[in-house]
Amino acid sequence: MADLGAILGDLATETQVIDDVVAALPASGWARATPAEGWTIAHQIAHLAWTDRKSLVAASRPEDFPGEVEKALSVGADFVDQGAAEGADKAPRELLAEWREGRTDLVVALAAVPDGQKLPWYGPPMSAASMATARMMETWAHGQDIFDALGQERVPTARLWHIARFGTRTRDFAFKLNSLAPPVDEFRVELTAPDGSTWAFGPEDAEQRVTGSALDFCLVVTQRRHPDDTDLVATGEGAREWLGIAQAFAGMPGAGRKAGQFS
Repeated sequence: MADLGAILGDLATETQVIDDVVAALPASGWARATPAEGWTIAHQIAHLAWTDRKSLVAASRPEDFPGEVEKALSVGADFVDQGAAEGADKAPRELLAEWREGRTDLVVALAAVPDGQKLPWYGPPMSAASMATARMMETWAHGQDIFDALGQERVPTARLWHIARFGTRTRDFAFKLNSLAPPVDEFRVELTAPDGSTWAFGPEDAEQRVTGSALDFCLVVTQRRHPDDTDLVATGEGAREWLGIAQAFAGMPGAGRKAGQFS
């Protein structure tokens, strides 16, 4: 069973890493374009703040969440982009303060969710641990866009384990999202962690497998790098297909990044 406290602690640390970077930027720096088409650094932080607020509703006032779904349906398929755009229009100092307050409140709310309670979402309901892991994944992924925009390297840490695990657990979701039947058998995923150890997921005797660095795997499942630009090796037709469509985040199939975009 996932340790909610450990996930929340790592989530708080990951958000602070990004906070330290953007807080040091001049106001003009928030307008810098990121690899996500049409999104500036301000859009990235606004999206994180928006999603944290919606997650807070799900965790602390689940009875109100159907209203959030109705609101999203009334806006249309681009409700996430609209939320980011609205937040990006705010002054950087105001946006940063809102993000800090929202993410802090969310950690407290998720820690208080009773064991076994499922939280509503725009997709299937999820546990507090799953929601915390999803926030970890999104925070890290959008943070990568910010680091890429600024041309800065981010040191990989053991916190990647949450994202790697989430990436393997969303395999079938990625196939279904692309109108493909998920493979019947599980894959073996063996990743080299930042400290040189091995993180393994799936049956040891699985015929189809993915191997490589944990960092590259996380970059691929969050669609921040094209598989061809990583050290990942897929054995088996299904495993190779998965790397081309892997998507750990909700929503329509993402466009991902082009091969060679960061070379």
